Amino acid sequence: MDFAFTAEQEAIREAVGKICEGFDDAYWLKRDREGGFPQDFYDALAKDGWLGICTPEAFGGAGLGITEAAIMMRTIAESGAGMSGASAVHINIFGLKPVDIYGTQVQKERMIRPMAEGREKACFAVTEPNTGLNTTQLKLFAKRDGEVYRVTGQKVWISTAQVADRILLLARTTPLDQVKKPTHGLSLFYTRFDRDRIKVREIEKMGRKCVDSNELFFEDLQIPAEDLIGEEGRGFEYILHGMNPERILIAAEAVGLGMAALRKATQYAKERVVFNRPIGRNQGIQHPLAQNWCELEAAWLMVMKAAWAYDRGLPCGAEANGAKYLAGEAGFNACQQAVMTHGGFGYAKEYHVERYLREVMVPRIAPVSPQLALSFIAERVLGLEKSY
Repeated sequence: MDFAFTAEQEAIREAVGKICEGFDDAYWLKRDREGGFPQDFYDALAKDGWLGICTPEAFGGAGLGITEAAIMMRTIAESGAGMSGASAVHINIFGLKPVDIYGTQVQKERMIRPMAEGREKACFAVTEPNTGLNTTQLKLFAKRDGEVYRVTGQKVWISTAQVADRILLLARTTPLDQVKKPTHGLSLFYTRFDRDRIKVREIEKMGRKCVDSNELFFEDLQIPAEDLIGEEGRGFEYILHGMNPERILIAAEAVGLGMAALRKATQYAKERVVFNRPIGRNQGIQHPLAQNWCELEAAWLMVMKAAWAYDRGLPCGAEANGAKYLAGEAGFNACQQAVMTHGGFGYAKEYHVERYLREVMVPRIAPVSPQLALSFIAERVLGLEKSY
């Protein structure tokens, strides 16, 4: 058992960190205030090939694993970019995994390479206003009409739809009352984001302003049949291949953001003098920060275990959900403590920690709530009855 990074993994951490140095706290504070997709940051990562870190070499990527991607995403978040930086490139890393596994050779070349090279952006559209995480109850319907599917309906909480060129879309193609199991009859498409047929309404939200979240309204969108991934009706099965990598990567991002907050709080505790002594000399300041470090390090070990299992083709659902739960909570605790360590200044934007606290709510809530992660472990690991 070896807990050290390999030379290649350490080189990844250093190279990505070097890119991030060009996008400092002032850059991300400006993006937080003004919004606007961080295109220059995205381009810098694309230029050096990092957007294709998990993409097979045959399609323009590096062909590395989720382990290396997790190291990369933690490094981005830990640099101070937080979820703004991580979310700008998140879908490039894992989003087209179903295409890689189930797409035809022609589809892979046509769809994956532009994403890996940073020439196209995509969004992932699953959730709907009235179904939440109950994916089998999706209402958006794609009806076959000759060589196209006609799509009408809604999606919600779709990131990067303001700038997306393509959309990975899960839609029902067989009515729910005509399938044997609720997971049947859902199909997966990867197609052009037609803004004449998809109306996008941005959602004003708590943080991560520069990476948009949106409601989508589909009005007779026509998807070519050649954009169907795999077999009709098996889309739910296909998206499962992206769920564990997503949980692992967002957990890595939560750890990174927590570490960024811990770094800021520790430095402030060393410099801030009250009652003629640095506040970091007081155990009331020291102990919570030390606890944050312990929690973040423990969560990171679970992230690495989950990534290790995934990269070896081993079952990793429990580890991925455990990592997402632990990292989400540890990241939140660290960001909250960073604000409290700064006292009143923690509430000021110029110290950055209030931005971290707002952004850390993303990996705490998404892509699955902490309660559902615990329910998965209770049912699948502990053998308890399903509770929902």
